[in-house]
Amino acid sequence: MPGRCFLNAKVHGATITRANPDYHGSLSVDTRLLEAAGILPYEQVDVYNLGNGERLTTYAIPGGPGEICLNGAAALRGEAGQKVIVAAYAWLDQDEIKNHAAHVVLVDEDNNIEQVLEQRPCG
Repeated sequence: MPGRCFLNAKVHGATITRANPDYHGSLSVDTRLLEAAGILPYEQVDVYNLGNGERLTTYAIPGGPGEICLNGAAALRGEAGQKVIVAAYAWLDQDEIKNHAAHVVLVDEDNNIEQVLEQRPCG
């Protein structure tokens, strides 16, 4: 039976600090947030803009303290001050599902970690 796709990691409610269309691509994310969520550099992520409904797929790169920067074409999908969700997914086999927990990082207005949760699939 083929695997199923589940949320693996999420940074929820982060504030975009900058949009840089001149950079060659990706999403810069504070390294503390990447580590807390378990997102690796160059891992594929989806970005959901809570301010305008835009959604995009890119990859995460390490950023400075508090940084959430849309780079390259992604910069056209948001602007500083808007809130986003950064999510990464994993394909799991049936036997992996029961032990899987997604790491959810909740942040404050300055992108400081407020809480880290583990969420498990139902069933």
